[in-house]
Amino acid sequence: MARILGIDYGNKRVGLAATDTLQIIASPLETIHAKDVLAYLKAYTLREPVEAIVVGMPRRLTGEATDATPHVIGFVRKLQKEFPAIPVHTVDERFTSSMAQKAMLAGGLKKKDRQDKGTVDRVSAAIILQSYLESKAI
Repeated sequence: MARILGIDYGNKRVGLAATDTLQIIASPLETIHAKDVLAYLKAYTLREPVEAIVVGMPRRLTGEATDATPHVIGFVRKLQKEFPAIPVHTVDERFTSSMAQKAMLAGGLKKKDRQDKGTVDRVSAAIILQSYLESKAI
């Protein structure tokens, strides 16, 4: 089976995660500068088959759009244009950063590593992707 990619998109950094080939577990992959993410994804899809891309959609607690939401929508459109054969899904990313912090703490990461925003972005992408996998299984 092909992998599914998870993306935590930000204007500066983009956290990436990928499933295993059985699409059971999401694992953190990389943190890429936002300007380099499309080139990275093109290279990744050449070496690994990708079935779908899942992007975290920022929302306020009330469900309304945030200041970052239009940027993510624009990024999703770019993905759909660059990868027309790969479906792009969005999932609610509320609480993923705090969940990532808790997961890293539970995993025993040192304080310095937990404060690294790139690590938080990668783990957030994995949480976004894992939540997609769980919703797909229902």
